Amino acid sequence: MTDLRQHAEEIAEQFSDHLDVTPDEVEERLENLVEEYRVPVDEARRSVVNSYLDDAGLERDAIRASGSGGGLVEVATIDEDEAWVDLKTKVVDLWDPGHESIAQVGLLGDESGTIKFVSFQTSELPKLEEGAAYSLKNVVTDEYQGTYSVKLNRTTEITELDEEIEVGDDSTEVEGALVDIQSGSGLIKRCPEEDCTRVLQNGRCSEHGSVEGEFDLRIKGVLDDGEAVHEVIFDKETTEELTGVTLEEAKQQAMDALDTTVVADEMRASVLGRYYRVAGPTLGRYVLVNDFETLTEPADAESALIKARSI
Repeated sequence: MTDLRQHAEEIAEQFSDHLDVTPDEVEERLENLVEEYRVPVDEARRSVVNSYLDDAGLERDAIRASGSGGGLVEVATIDEDEAWVDLKTKVVDLWDPGHESIAQVGLLGDESGTIKFVSFQTSELPKLEEGAAYSLKNVVTDEYQGTYSVKLNRTTEITELDEEIEVGDDSTEVEGALVDIQSGSGLIKRCPEEDCTRVLQNGRCSEHGSVEGEFDLRIKGVLDDGEAVHEVIFDKETTEELTGVTLEEAKQQAMDALDTTVVADEMRASVLGRYYRVAGPTLGRYVLVNDFETLTEPADAESALIKARSI
């Protein structure tokens, strides 16, 4: 069975209770997007699913994603967008929602670490209490700048647990030479739709289609410590601090050159090859940089000693 056929059968199964759609019809739509318009398979799947959601008059959380994992997982193992999982966690912290559409936002934790969660007003879920432990079934994962979070939705089952859950520390510290700045760095645009922060590709959001994006800054880089490489992400604030270039200045650079890629090029010239120590949570394969320090030389003691002996 081809990948497209498998996706088609899963999508048809998802909507079997709502629409009269066959795997052949779904596969034809996927083939059209992938082969004729060169749309990546994952984006093509999202586009087709969104179209069927509109046809059926359904919200995304009204259907469970077929083949998207599921079952009890630890928060540190979450590394997939739009997967349905179950969690057994403690509410570590609750924050100010900041928007009338959000019922609760905060931090969940288990022995493996912590993860952000969001619950929306439209889901009409019972409120979680800070410090309490819960079994959360049917939550959906989300990804932003390599950072994963979970969304509680109207299908989420919440059960308070009479037990103590130890919360682990998932922060890490790495150091080395910044040897690469990956594509998707510099001046980027994000989807402006409420509760969506996906990076646009050619002016398109993988979920909301063509939109007028909002500018943001980031660096996706690779640190090499001499033995291993570590992928890191600097958000807008840490990117501005690292490069000395603000978002407004980056936008002006791009406007003057009529090309947004000049921003990433300028960043490469100023930071590539320098040594840094960075600290932050490990999310998926990335370290999300909360703090960093510029080093004057390789921090590896053995390498420094060898260099000193050779002088």
